[in-house]
Amino acid sequence: MSTYRDFTHRGSARATVLRTVGTRERRSHLTAPRVPTVGIDIGGTKVMAGVVDADGNILETLRTETPDKSKSPKVVEDTIVELVLDLSDRHDVHAVGIGAAGWVDADRSKVLFAPHLAWRDEPLRDAIASRLVVPVMVDNDANTAAWAEWRFGAGRGEDHLVMITLGTGIGGAILEDGHVKRGKYGVAGEFGHMQVVPGGHRCPCGNRGCWEQYSSGNALVREARELAAADSPVAHGLIERVKGNIPEITGPLITELAREGDAMCVELLQDIGQWLGVGIANLAAALDPSCFVIGGGVSAADDLLIGPARDAFKRHLTGRGYRPEARIAKAQLGPEAGMVGAADLARLVARRFRRTNRRRVERYERYAQFYDQAATTIRNTRGTRSAE
Repeated sequence: MSTYRDFTHRGSARATVLRTVGTRERRSHLTAPRVPTVGIDIGGTKVMAGVVDADGNILETLRTETPDKSKSPKVVEDTIVELVLDLSDRHDVHAVGIGAAGWVDADRSKVLFAPHLAWRDEPLRDAIASRLVVPVMVDNDANTAAWAEWRFGAGRGEDHLVMITLGTGIGGAILEDGHVKRGKYGVAGEFGHMQVVPGGHRCPCGNRGCWEQYSSGNALVREARELAAADSPVAHGLIERVKGNIPEITGPLITELAREGDAMCVELLQDIGQWLGVGIANLAAALDPSCFVIGGGVSAADDLLIGPARDAFKRHLTGRGYRPEARIAKAQLGPEAGMVGAADLARLVARRFRRTNRRRVERYERYAQFYDQAATTIRNTRGTRSAE
């Protein structure tokens, strides 16, 4: 790592900052250079970095905890730079893509707001690019995950795809004809904050009745803990598993018990799945995609969740019976999807970086040739004078 730190000051002069990747991503990715790039996935609890090749294969992965949100944004930037430099010691990295859990502006240069980090209108792309010798791309983590599933996973071959990421909350992304639809201001796809129950549960966003309050990891855990706190007979198995320590009830534990046949845990996942299906039906009415890809940590419940979602989708779909139904599929790339997608999108930046450098190399070669000729002429002139 010391080698890269030594060259950081020189790298800042060479760093290429891409103002826009372009609007025709589908065509661009087919001609992007087949070079390794680094993808970064920044969440509320972890920062994951990996080197990814042009076929979506992960060559190496590093993980570290996300610095506490009370710390300055520079602390998180330092973490990103350290991970990239570490990977660069062992791989020829041509660009860096960052998938951030937050709102990213339309130029993909600033994180406007990150709920789990102290980023407010933070110029993340320029801050990182100024410290590395490669160009940097920044996007919303749901957008990068959707891109990865479209390129390498469950969404391959789909022209109109919507991705739903079920984690602590609900994120989402829209791909149309191979282009990520980011909206005028860059914040499209915030499906989790559609209101589905007027006056319902209070959401951290400030509103009530948001979709993610009924179909997310938080909703699943909230319902389970409420039943356990009330000492409900149906929660006996869950209470026994955590030995009465209610804060130890987590989403993965609920899923595990559901797979073992615990009736209450199965019912909780069915409830979450039904609300998921209602929201998907609403999105189908608005966007009419050919495929919904369900990702995020909660999707690990598989058909315990997606089965009820498909049933609810069919019951609530507008014009059901008289229109084609979108396919609902589980994401295939798992928790690495955001990282893989960020790295793949960064390859579009790498192409321009390589072209710029090639022009620089060509220019240098012309100058070198000129100076070689001049030096030869001078030597010949001196040799002639010496002979005289």
